[in-house]
Amino acid sequence: MESIDCPLCSGTSSHYHTQRQREFLQCSLCLSVFTHPDNYLTSDEEKAHYECHNNDPADIRYQNFLSPAINAVLRDYNQSEKGLDFGSGTGSPIVKVLSDNGYNINQYDIFFHNDPEKLNFSYDYITCTEVAEHFKEPLIEFKALRNMLKPNGKLYVMTDMFDENRDFATWYYKTDLTHVFLYHPKAFEWIKDNIGFKNVTFDKRLIVLES
Repeated sequence: MESIDCPLCSGTSSHYHTQRQREFLQCSLCLSVFTHPDNYLTSDEEKAHYECHNNDPADIRYQNFLSPAINAVLRDYNQSEKGLDFGSGTGSPIVKVLSDNGYNINQYDIFFHNDPEKLNFSYDYITCTEVAEHFKEPLIEFKALRNMLKPNGKLYVMTDMFDENRDFATWYYKTDLTHVFLYHPKAFEWIKDNIGFKNVTFDKRLIVLES
């Protein structure tokens, strides 16, 4: 397959890894690893994959997994401020827990809660948990998320980041066929510097970008 530019920062890329027929490329600029577009699932295949997930918003284990983002919102914001769970999937523990605590939060998902009107509002905070790795066009997606944030707002991203010291061949995260962009920490620094965020912080899987 031919080399293509990084869909986030437009850096040049080179072959990094092949898993069966699936090729991964690495960006020379932001150091992220991404799937070659020829290996993308179709939208119907992608939706069918998500429908197989057992995502019960009331599942305590699922809530605990997403608790870094949930607890950050509970710490940083109150019930009067407006939030969005972007890429909420079939059911969102974030929406359930925050709503149960009296928070005002919308949800949007291109497959399961596709209400484009929700994308026309401005938000104090946005959660985007286990979603960014599915972005086929991460530059467009992060620009859209930034544009929905009010000044001094926060975007809470959860994803398992690429680490060049990890054994990529055995890394579970890349085996999901819908995980097409695996972010190096440098990618979030690039997002901060080039998409209008003023700060980025890292806490394990939780990345917080401040507008």
